[in-house]
Amino acid sequence: MRPHTTLVLAMSADGKLSAAAGEAARFSSAADLAHLEAQVAQADAVLIGAGTLRAYGTTLSVRDPKLLELRRAQGRSPQPVQIACSGSGNLDRSWRFFRQPVPRWLLTTEAGAKNWQGQAQFERLLLQRADHLNFTVALEELYQLGLRRLVVLGGGILVFSLLVEDLIDELWLTVCPLLLGGAMAPTPVAGFGFGAAQAPRLELLSVELLGGLSQPSSQASSQTLEQPMGQELLLHYRVLRD
Repeated sequence: MRPHTTLVLAMSADGKLSAAAGEAARFSSAADLAHLEAQVAQADAVLIGAGTLRAYGTTLSVRDPKLLELRRAQGRSPQPVQIACSGSGNLDRSWRFFRQPVPRWLLTTEAGAKNWQGQAQFERLLLQRADHLNFTVALEELYQLGLRRLVVLGGGILVFSLLVEDLIDELWLTVCPLLLGGAMAPTPVAGFGFGAAQAPRLELLSVELLGGLSQPSSQASSQTLEQPMGQELLLHYRVLRD
């Protein structure tokens, strides 16, 4: 058994997570950030890759009073566990991430854990004996620890690793109205990629213009989305399985 896993990302209209220089992407709207926070608030834990942490130096915590009250009413902690994923354990202690009032765990290898053992930055170290991370084993361990819903915030290497092991169940992708370009600019799925025959297949569940009207996918394919509406397109998919 493993937790239900949801990927939540914002990208440019040409499918880039940020510019080629790899700086933190800050082009999505307040409406998209509110959607992201709502998804995080539903999770027991958040998975975040080392590259994403390196770009932002921080993670998204739940701050909306209504969402905090909802978690309290459900008997949950104010914040989901933030799980940094890094095989090398090469994370900078100066990042604001380590000063945020959130529970922090580290998923790493035995070698990557050496600099963090006996330190206060992480409440729990999830160790793997191999020299790389096996996410199937990791998610089974998270389920045994009581985590039932995970949200993945990127980056592309983490997403690719999860897709290779068939560990992502649904996706929320926000398409933002700008073009970033750049052959080296990060995309939602990095790694070696997939051949067309092996590529994960998706089913579109809904389409929404943020700030506008929501339509189920069956309507979205046959009707024209009319203005005035928002400028960002929110796509909700599930991963198809045999």
